[in-house]
Amino acid sequence: MKAFTEHRGLVGPMDRANVDTDMIIPKQFLKSIKRSGFGPNLFDELRYLDEGQPGKDCSNRPVNHNFPLNQDRYKGASVLLARKNFGCGSSREHAPWALEDYGFNVVIAPSYADIFYNNCFKNGLLPVVLTEEQVDILFNELAAQEGYQLSIDLPSQTVTTDSGQIFSFELDEFRKECLLNGLDEIGLTLQDADRIKHYEAERAAQHPWVFGVIK
Repeated sequence: MKAFTEHRGLVGPMDRANVDTDMIIPKQFLKSIKRSGFGPNLFDELRYLDEGQPGKDCSNRPVNHNFPLNQDRYKGASVLLARKNFGCGSSREHAPWALEDYGFNVVIAPSYADIFYNNCFKNGLLPVVLTEEQVDILFNELAAQEGYQLSIDLPSQTVTTDSGQIFSFELDEFRKECLLNGLDEIGLTLQDADRIKHYEAERAAQHPWVFGVIK
């Protein structure tokens, strides 16, 4: 997993509450577990006017031009600004996969569904929690300024606007350290690889008849 320290990027809006994981990545795309290739189908039902299917070439599909992320001013957005309870619904890990594959590094919202929030950290995506009032400020500035960008600093846990406003956010220390060091659950386990090998060798010496039947 890639490490996260700080990021400055163009902001894209998702100005609706209770965006569930089926809206983020619809159910028909859950057959794949490759963690990649989901970006073109992020928010599929909102981005396109037809029904998306796995393996379908999205470049020729009819586009919903009213959807903000299809508009030129938000092309290349890497910070998603959202409303409360983002990522609710089912616990599909494909949701952060799709956001990351599209190009988002940060999501900012007043609140998240717990499972989605946890899944973000496992995939190198930073979910920032700000107050509804602070998110309102960001939405207003975003609407007023084309090319609106934000700077997110994980070590200091701050979001800084172009106007110089600084908003602080809370974050569990363990999750913060994992992101700073690019460690998912597998990476955390591999930190103890030598201890694991030593334990397995000791167990094999003590109970060779058990290990002898494992192929």
